[in-house]
Amino acid sequence: MFTIEHDFDATVVTLVDEGSVHLQEDVIINAFEDCVTVEQLDPHTDRLQKITLSMAQLRDLSAALNLPEGVYRLRRTED
Repeated sequence: MFTIEHDFDATVVTLVDEGSVHLQEDVIINAFEDCVTVEQLDPHTDRLQKITLSMAQLRDLSAALNLPEGVYRLRRTED
């Protein structure tokens, strides 16, 4: 399950782990104009862990999800 909310300066997606075993804490994704943050509560330390991705890193991650193992560099094409 997931939710999508539009705030003033970000779109917030929350991913909820549903199931019967080995559930993980919710993942919160904040999409800003210049970066994306991914947050998750660490139940062992009771602290919020946060990762910030640049838009280029997000683009690379999106491409990587659909590619086989290897090393890649994305290039912009001229229109």
